[in-house]
Amino acid sequence: MSPTKSIVVTGGASGIGLGITRHFISQSDTHITILDINPATGKHTLEQLRAEFPSAGISFEECDVSSWESQAAVFKKIHSEKGRIDIVFANAGITEKGSLLPVKDDSEEPSKPNLATLNVNFVGCVYTVQLAIHYIAKNTTTKSSKGLIVCTASNAGLYPFPMAPMYSATKHGVVGLVRSLSRTLAVERIRINALAPAVIETNIAPSSDLFKSMVLTPMSTATRAVAQLVEDESLTGQIAELHGEQVTFSEPPAYVDEDTEWDDDTLRTSAFAWR
Repeated sequence: MSPTKSIVVTGGASGIGLGITRHFISQSDTHITILDINPATGKHTLEQLRAEFPSAGISFEECDVSSWESQAAVFKKIHSEKGRIDIVFANAGITEKGSLLPVKDDSEEPSKPNLATLNVNFVGCVYTVQLAIHYIAKNTTTKSSKGLIVCTASNAGLYPFPMAPMYSATKHGVVGLVRSLSRTLAVERIRINALAPAVIETNIAPSSDLFKSMVLTPMSTATRAVAQLVEDESLTGQIAELHGEQVTFSEPPAYVDEDTEWDDDTLRTSAFAWR
C-alpha cells in the first residue's frame, strides 16, 4: 500500500487556501494539514470540514508564517508525524498595510514603512519554500518528481497595481522566486509553480463592497489550475494566471537583446557550477 500523501496549506482556513483544501479533502490517500495564524478560525474550519467529510484526513496547526521559528516547528512536527511532506501550498497572505505616500500633516520627519505585508506575503513565502524544499527532498520515489511546491502570487505580481504597491511588490517577488528556483530544483526532482489569480472574492479585501463592480474569477478556476499543476509532472516554473474561467500560463518577458539572453544563460550555467 502506498504511503498517505501529505499536503500542507498555509493560510488554509479561509479564502483560496480553503478552496485548495476542499479540492483535496475527498482523496482517501491524502492527509491535509491546514496552517493558519488565527486559532479560532482554524479550529472552526477544521470542525466544519470534519463534519462535512467525516472520513477525511485533516488537521490544523496554528502558525505565523512571518516567523521562521513558528513555521520550522510546525513543518518538523508534520514530517515527524506523517513521515513525509509531498505537496506544499505557500498560500498565506494579507492585503496592503500602511502606505508609502507622504502623510498630509505638518510633520517634517518621514514615518517608517509598515512592512507587515512584505513579512507575510514574501518573507513568509520564502520561509515556506525553504522548509518545503528541505522536507520534500527527503522523499524516496520512483516517479520523476519527489514533490511539488505551489506559491500563491497574484496578477498584481504580473502587472502594475497602483492601489497597493507593497502588496504588488511581494507578488512580483513570489513570481520571480518561482521562476528563478525552478531549473535548480528540477535537478533535485522538486517542482515549483505559482498561481496568479485575478479577483477572487475572499476575506483578504478590506471590504466586500470592493467586489461589487469587479469581474470576478470563481474559486473553481483556482482549483482547476491546482489540479493541473499537481497532475502534470512536466510543469515547473509556471505561473498559472487565473482570469474568469481561464487558466493561462504566463510567460516571462522576452529578452531585450541576444547579449542579455547570453549573459543570463551564462550566469545560470555558472550557478550550477557553484553549488
